[in-house]
Amino acid sequence: MFADIQPAVKKETKNVALYTIAGVILMWIVFGILHSILPENVPFDYTVILGGIGGGAVAILNFFLMGLTVQKVAACEEESAAHARLKASYSQRMLLQMLWAVAVMVAPCFQFAAGLVPLLFPSAGIKLNALFKKNQ
Repeated sequence: MFADIQPAVKKETKNVALYTIAGVILMWIVFGILHSILPENVPFDYTVILGGIGGGAVAILNFFLMGLTVQKVAACEEESAAHARLKASYSQRMLLQMLWAVAVMVAPCFQFAAGLVPLLFPSAGIKLNALFKKNQ
């Protein structure tokens, strides 16, 4: 199954996974600090940990699926088919994120902010990486 994945997709997904994991760990640290200052307002329990793990997994999966789609679209010879595949992939990935957001808000085992914030980490990591590479 993974034999058909291009090296660029593997490499960038690995990078995004690293950014996301680092972001989740940093988020947990912030939750811990805020919990020590405002323990009645900011939780730091298993719901924060599960939210971070789930949100990070959804964020990484979303990026990986996008990479696979781009790989398939690049190999597609018919423009209308490529456009349709791109559009369908976008819709499916947004649905995945929306379902995750609903699950995070409904299920008591997830802290909602800890589950939603990791969805922002891939984009933030890519932008920060580009910024640092530009300055080198």
